[in-house]
Parts: sequence; structure tokens; C-alpha cells
Amino acid sequence: MCRHLAFLGPPTPLATLISAPEHGLLRQSWAPRRQRNGTMNADGFGVGWYAAEDPVPARYRRAVPMWTDQSFADLARVTTSTAVLAAVRSATPGTTPDEAAAAPYTSGKWMFSHNGRIDNWPRSAETLAATLPPARLLALEARVDSALLWALVLERLQSPDYGVQHSAADVLARVAIDAAAASPGRYNFLLTDGTTIAATAAGDTLFWRSDNRGTVVASEPSDDDAGWHEVPDQSLLVATSHGVDISPISHVEMEPALR
Repeated sequence: MCRHLAFLGPPTPLATLISAPEHGLLRQSWAPRRQRNGTMNADGFGVGWYAAEDPVPARYRRAVPMWTDQSFADLARVTTSTAVLAAVRSATPGTTPDEAAAAPYTSGKWMFSHNGRIDNWPRSAETLAATLPPARLLALEARVDSALLWALVLERLQSPDYGVQHSAADVLARVAIDAAAASPGRYNFLLTDGTTIAATAAGDTLFWRSDNRGTVVASEPSDDDAGWHEVPDQSLLVATSHGVDISPISHVEMEPALR
């Protein structure tokens, strides 16, 4: 299990989003308040952000607990961005421990994070892996369930139909549906291209807040502000500068990826 967040808004220091809040992602690495499975997220962390005039995000990942990395504390204090994705990791048993296993995963303009697990990894992942071409499997960043799920999302995002028939949010929801059909698990996803956040609530908690500070979508609230809203389970959330929309995952209509 993990904790993660995504942000869109005015230029904001990483520290304001991650380490400064009383119950922010930093504190959630050792004392999450809403986590249903596990008690700590000390198996690494990662932060991705977009710089002005550059569509490809920067990324900082480590295989150590966030609270032990003083270099990140300095980086977060002075780095600002209008779009951020960050996560702290609680590793699924049997997965690799190196920093390549930590979200966010990236490709081009996209960043992705998975809060959850494929149950009975790695045996139960065989059905999902069988739907991918060998080149995609060989390109996995790490031997971890989240990397496999990212490969499934990326395969659809890079298909000829994407952008013509379906949105990125459709893709994210369809992969959550297909993954749950193939194997029990928890499939809370975050996906962003720096202008839109797509997220699924599928087995674990998800919250959002939107005001003049920007929009935050997160596993759990970082403070006790009354502006936080919980996303119902089995929901798809889409956030842009125009607002936040929530709908049932089951409303997404796409050809299943699994045959």
C-alpha cells in the first residue's frame, strides 16, 4: 500500500504540498491517518513536477524513507511547480526494493502512480502480463505490480485509438476494471500530463480539495480543512483548471484489454 497526491494550480513550492502540512505526505510516510492496509510507507518515495515551458516532467526518487532524505528537504523548499505528482511507498511483498519501483512512473508528458496492490503477486499478474507485447514487458522499470499496471495504461495511451475515441481518464478507468477482473486487488491510480489529473478510487481512500490555492487529489487529507471531499469507491475523478468531475468507473465504455 502507498499514499500519493497530485496537484494542479498556481506555482507552489513542493514543500507546501508535501512536507509543510501537519498531516502531509511526509508525515503519512510514518503515520498515515486513513490507510486501511499497512501502518507505514517507508519503502521509498518519489516526486515529479513540471517546469515552465517544458512538457516533460522532472523526477526525484529514492529507495529510502522520505524523512531520512535531507537533500529532498532542501529541494522541496526551493522548487515550485504548477503540477506535481508525489508518492510514498509501502512495498508489495515479493517486489523489488530499489528506487525504480517508486512512483511516479513517467513516459513523455505523463506521470503515473498506483496506491494499492495486485493480490498474490506475482502469480496472479500472469493474466495481465499476457495481454502486453513482449517489448512492453521487457521495458518495465521494476519487478513490481505498479510498474505492470503502468505498462497496461501506457499501452492504451499509445494506441492509435487514444485521443480519437477515448480520453486518458477512460483509459485509466478501463485498466482498473480489467485489472480487478483479472485479479483481486486495490487499484487507486493517479495520472497527469501537467494540465489534467485523472484518478480512480478502487479499493482504497481518495480525497480532493479545490480552492484558490489549486486542486489537490490525494489518498488522504493533508490537514483538517473543511474543504476536503471524499471520493466514493469505484469512482473516476477528472480535475482540470475548470473544476472537478466524478463519475462511476462502470460508466466507462471501451473494448476490454483482456481477451
